[in-house]
Amino acid sequence: MNFIEELRWRGMIHDITPGTKEQLEKEMSVAYVGFDPSSDSLHIGNLVSIMMLKHFQLAGNKPIVLIGGATGMIGDPSGKSEERNLLDEKVLRHNQECQKKQLLKFLDFDCGENSAELVNNYDWMKEFSFLGFLRDVGKHLTVNYMMAKDSVKSRMETGISFTEFSYQLVQGYDFLFLNQNYNCKLQMGGSDQWGNIITGTELIRRKTGKEVYALTCPLVTKADGGKFGKTEAGNVWIDSKKTSPYKFYQFWLNCSDEDAVKYVKLFTLLTKNEITELEKQHNEAPHLRILQKALAKDITIRVHSEEDYNTDLEASAILFGKGTTETLKNLSEDILLSVFEGIPQCELSLTEVTEGINIVDFLTDKTNIFNSKGEARRMLKDGGVSINKEKVKDTFIITEKDLLNNKYILVQRGKKNYYLVRIF
Repeated sequence: MNFIEELRWRGMIHDITPGTKEQLEKEMSVAYVGFDPSSDSLHIGNLVSIMMLKHFQLAGNKPIVLIGGATGMIGDPSGKSEERNLLDEKVLRHNQECQKKQLLKFLDFDCGENSAELVNNYDWMKEFSFLGFLRDVGKHLTVNYMMAKDSVKSRMETGISFTEFSYQLVQGYDFLFLNQNYNCKLQMGGSDQWGNIITGTELIRRKTGKEVYALTCPLVTKADGGKFGKTEAGNVWIDSKKTSPYKFYQFWLNCSDEDAVKYVKLFTLLTKNEITELEKQHNEAPHLRILQKALAKDITIRVHSEEDYNTDLEASAILFGKGTTETLKNLSEDILLSVFEGIPQCELSLTEVTEGINIVDFLTDKTNIFNSKGEARRMLKDGGVSINKEKVKDTFIITEKDLLNNKYILVQRGKKNYYLVRIF
């Protein structure tokens, strides 16, 4: 299956210029995708574009990742309702290096002729004089042409600065530069970038007479209408410090059946036959969430590691009552807090724990987990109370040895009620 056919069955083509398929079949090609360097981490909204480059490289072609150091200083108006804050070069360079480390997990930067390359458009834009840019780039495209772009038209009422208005010229010049210096004939990106990409193809045509190509993927949506890649806490990031591997894993595991069918094609490298089989198994037993589990496993291992994936599985088991005390004790603080995010919490001084606290007093006077000592004793007698996943009796004494990560105690009341006690 060639590159275009691969993308098409995966639902990864939104717009494509005529002749693109034929050009790619003719020779090994070079294509690029631009990424916004405004953050030191990519997020899962970037993953479709990254996967396009991955499939492009697997088909024997050369992918170029463009970090928009120059365009990041301007701000892309596409999909934005107001002007963005501009970043300085030092911050942009730092963000570029962080993003490259993440891209290494997807693309091969050392595989010979079709090795991926990372470039920064600041490197060729920084020496461009204002007059030189107007003369060499600006004169080839009319204001009428530029104003017809949706990214500009949508801002005419609220206002758009000349800086953001000129963004499409800078991106268009990127394509021209890469075409002239890297023989790049294809630019790819999200469907919201179609106008900017076509500006590049038009600039190249008018300035050099050459024909180049464009391909965009659909913007990913959720079946319920919510924005993909967003949670109550904000973006789902690739950086484990911004989004823990556990939360990352849970995001994919908890997606709807309808979304899972789409996401497993977009975000994994599973073959058509493998996905067809998974869909069949899923439809036979939807409650087992086979598609979601396959999706979450594949992408968590690729973005983080197999070790993180296994830890996420163990952490999930703890939450649903299947984990062991030993597993719980081995969880890092970040994962522990991620697993039990949102459960009731209370605080207790280390001094009290050091002296030892009878379990009944601990559950009532110290934490108010039970309203009365009588109720606590009855539940303890019936085996309904666990400390750090171990059932305890009314003679149990809470001490320092019960602390998780030296500062937490997990209390379970019944099967589903958890409480996290923080010791300070």
